[in-house]
Amino acid sequence: MNVKKLLALLLALVMAAAVLTACGASNGDYKTEEAMPEAEAPMEEAWVEEEYVSDESGISSASGSAPALPADQKIITTLDITAQTEDMDPLLEKINGKIAQLGGYMEAQEIYNGSAYGNSYRYRNAYLTIRIPADQLQSFVALVEENANVVRQNTSTENVTLTYVGVQSRIKALETEQGRLLELLAQAENMEDLLLIESRLTEVQAELEEYNSRLRVLDNKINYSTIHLDLEEVKEYTPVEEEPETVWERIGKGLSKNFKDIGKGFVNFFVWLIVAIPYLLIIGGVAVVVILIIKKSKNKKAKKNASKPEETK
Repeated sequence: MNVKKLLALLLALVMAAAVLTACGASNGDYKTEEAMPEAEAPMEEAWVEEEYVSDESGISSASGSAPALPADQKIITTLDITAQTEDMDPLLEKINGKIAQLGGYMEAQEIYNGSAYGNSYRYRNAYLTIRIPADQLQSFVALVEENANVVRQNTSTENVTLTYVGVQSRIKALETEQGRLLELLAQAENMEDLLLIESRLTEVQAELEEYNSRLRVLDNKINYSTIHLDLEEVKEYTPVEEEPETVWERIGKGLSKNFKDIGKGFVNFFVWLIVAIPYLLIIGGVAVVVILIIKKSKNKKAKKNASKPEETK
């Protein structure tokens, strides 16, 4: 058997060993997968594994803690929180301080500073995307609940355990193949064999880089929970209705709301009237000029009509 055939045989053995290593790693390194329910089986794409658990609460300031999760699972947690505050600046200051204290970071921030539209005022809003270490998540949520009125909180979890283990197994298999290819590269005796081995080695290194990148992304999402925080500055907090209202309570609340709306209507009309005075003066002046012109025209016509009988005589 010549050297070329020997190298081809060794390459075939390397690739076969890599496949066996991957299978052995996925079956031996993570035995708890066998006990997982069928609903958590991997999807068609090896690196997209999703399982969502959602807990959405309505208008409430009570704590919406994330569900307890097994310690051996790889879980990505995402929170969506809508909250109200009477003063935006102090709350944002506390939030930024808490993020720094917990070792998190602000991924995105959009703040609308509010402005007047006609007779009404639009209050400030802030939309924040925050990354907090997963084990410190409840500490951050507690700060928001203590300093704002939480009207909505939704927690979703994504189980990526199978994806994570699959990526790890593939990395191990590629590292094993890379090591054996390097050994063959050192033993290559002609240019053709050298180019063949280097070509496969380049492919393996590219795959390794890709899978290591995927693992880093997964680690970041698992280790740092994502919080989408929607803050609204309000004059009055949205009340929490814990018990069904009686008929008289509903009537009383409806009348109270209507009186408030009527009062706001009068105030808005008064503000509009004061603000519109310059326009009203201009409109009034134009109207006076038009009326005077019309009267003058009518007087001329009346004089002409009066002078016609005298001329006929």
